[in-house]
Amino acid sequence: MESEVSRIAHGGKALYGARVGILMLETRFPRIPGDMGNGLTWPFPVLYKVVPGATPDRVVRHKSAGLHNAFLDAATELVRLGSDCITTTCGFLSLFQRELAAHVAVPVATSSLMQIPLVQRLLPPGKRVGVLTVSAPSLRAEHFIAAGADPETPVVGTEGGREFTRVMLDEKHSLDAAAAERDILDAGDALIAQHDNIGAVVLECTNMTPYARALSEHLRLPVFSIYSFVTWFQAGLAPRDFGPPGSGQSRFLGEWHER
Repeated sequence: MESEVSRIAHGGKALYGARVGILMLETRFPRIPGDMGNGLTWPFPVLYKVVPGATPDRVVRHKSAGLHNAFLDAATELVRLGSDCITTTCGFLSLFQRELAAHVAVPVATSSLMQIPLVQRLLPPGKRVGVLTVSAPSLRAEHFIAAGADPETPVVGTEGGREFTRVMLDEKHSLDAAAAERDILDAGDALIAQHDNIGAVVLECTNMTPYARALSEHLRLPVFSIYSFVTWFQAGLAPRDFGPPGSGQSRFLGEWHER
């Protein structure tokens, strides 16, 4: 006779099923599918919290001046609601990595730039990671160091383009996605032209993710984004249950075989 299995549910959170909490900049530009701030981007539920006053201009061009407590408070709120980890919608927030992780006491991944050391280890000898960013003049050594990455990593920005940086940093309410993609492809071409040993690209800007596939096909290189980072992150928080016979959570008690 099959033994009784406990079916007690345990609480303690306000919301369930969304392990990833995302700290959002305060923006009004279009967030198309693939953008971190579009809920349809994710193959799992997420929780969002907008940080008041955290405009793209203030975060990118002014190093989040005066926003320290606002980010800590917003992260605390996401954890209180039920998040098991925290991430953000701007790679420049690597500057808050250490403080946020200490403050909320859950895993924190503030920036796509944190992928750089791992991606570098994947590459053949003589190849290195390059970065595309929304603003190369604003992305400094301190951002890389805070992310645990080499501050000498090659960087090219889209600030010389026609659409992408203008829309993202100056808060435009319409976006020509084709022109934005062209800006990113042009920046990728410039990265390769300036550095002949690029073996992979990391996208600093979370708004670049919708164009990652086009960039990868254009350059014929691997492209890593905040999407690749957070999906990897979430896979550790909630490992896939493959069922019997490996799963210890299954009610399966007999021998396993394929039908």
